[in-house]
Amino acid sequence: MTDFVATHLSWFLSLHIMAFTAWMAGTFYLPRLFVYHTQTTPGTPESKRFKIMERKLLRQIMTPAMIVTVLVGGLMASVPGLVDWHSGWWWTKLLCVIALMGFHGACSQWRKLFLKDQNTHSEKYYRIANEIPTILMVIIVVMIIVRP
Repeated sequence: MTDFVATHLSWFLSLHIMAFTAWMAGTFYLPRLFVYHTQTTPGTPESKRFKIMERKLLRQIMTPAMIVTVLVGGLMASVPGLVDWHSGWWWTKLLCVIALMGFHGACSQWRKLFLKDQNTHSEKYYRIANEIPTILMVIIVVMIIVRP
């Protein structure tokens, strides 16, 4: 499998970038939906619409994109010589990807709270949370491109 990935690396890299882009787009948008959802009254048609939008974004876009990003990234990392396992940039990037997956999990939990009309976080909370994926994305991209 490693030889196949190495031979078709540009295709795998393209898929990885597309999946990461889709994952990040959803990760930027879902907390913004939560901001707007806090402004609704539970049980209203507007609140129900947000619940549908949040579920579809998380389950149909974000989670599949995350899975593809991680699987394809792992396949590429398995190609001998592609990653210098002694470099700090690699471990920093990996730590940020794990943190981004944790943020994804937090978004999933927040969605479940909204689904049950049990959200206790404020609009401001979600506005601040919305900045976390941006910071992680900047670090990830710098680590993989610049490799400081």
